[in-house]
Amino acid sequence: MPHPDFNPLSLMSAGTANTNPGTGSEPWTPLPWADSPRYDARSVLSHWPRLHAGHALPPPAEGSTLAEGWALYHSGEFERAAAIGLLQGPEGMALANQATAIYANYLEPRESARLAMFRQVIERAGAQAEAEPDNCQALYWQSYALGRYSQGISVARALAQGLGSKLKGALERVIELQPRHADAHLALASFHAEVIDKVGALVGRMTYGVRAETSLELFERGLELHPQSAAGMMEYARAQLMLHGEARMAEATRLYEKAAALVPADARERLDVELARAGLRD
Repeated sequence: MPHPDFNPLSLMSAGTANTNPGTGSEPWTPLPWADSPRYDARSVLSHWPRLHAGHALPPPAEGSTLAEGWALYHSGEFERAAAIGLLQGPEGMALANQATAIYANYLEPRESARLAMFRQVIERAGAQAEAEPDNCQALYWQSYALGRYSQGISVARALAQGLGSKLKGALERVIELQPRHADAHLALASFHAEVIDKVGALVGRMTYGVRAETSLELFERGLELHPQSAAGMMEYARAQLMLHGEARMAEATRLYEKAAALVPADARERLDVELARAGLRD
C-alpha cells in the first residue's frame, strides 16, 4: 500500500553529492531496463498523439534533428535528447527542459545534482516564458521544475521563498491558454493538496488560494483528459491520503495498482509504472 509520505520523486537512492553539479562533467545514469519501448525519428511521429497525450505539442518536421531528439527522449536517452534540444535554440527548449527535468526527477542519484538540474530548467524555461508569455511548454516545465525543486528543499521553505505562488500562477496560465493540458491540471491539483497538507486548509485558502475540493476537481479533469497517466494516478493517490488520511487508503491503493498495471508507451511511462510498483511495496 502507498504510504502517505511516499513521494514519487526518484527511483534512485541519493549517493555521494556531486562537487560540480549540473556542468555535464558526470555522465547521466542510463535507463536501467533494456526492454523499454524504442523509437526512431519516423516512428516517434506516428505515435506522437499517444506520447504527448498529457500536453499537446506540435510534432517536429519529419526527418529533422528535433524529431531524432524526441525519439531519443521517448526511448530513454535523456542526456542525448537534452543535448540535441539545447542545440536547436528556442524550438528545442521544450525537449531540453523535458529531458532534463524527467531525468532529474526519476534517475539522478545525487541530490545536489538533481536540484541543480531543476534550477537549470527553472532558469531556462523562465527566461523563455518571459520572452514568450504565451508559451505553454515554457510555463509548464518551469512549474514542473519549481514543484520538484520545492519538494527537494522542503515545501514549507519553498512557500516562504514565494516559489509556490509562482508555480500556481504558471500552471493557471497554462490551463487558461490550453484548457485540455492534462498535465497542468494534474500538477495544479497536486499543488493544492500539498500546500494544504503542509500549512492546513485555512492558511492554505487564505494565503495561497488552495482548496481541497479544487484539488479533487482538477485531478478528475486531468485524468479525464489523460486516463493513461500513471503519474497522475499516483499523485491523486497521494492527494487522497494528504487530504483525507487513512480513510482513503483503499482508494489510494487502487490507484497505485491501476498505475502499476499500465503498459508503458515510452521510457518515462516505464519509470512511472516502476514507481507505482515501488509504492505498492513500500
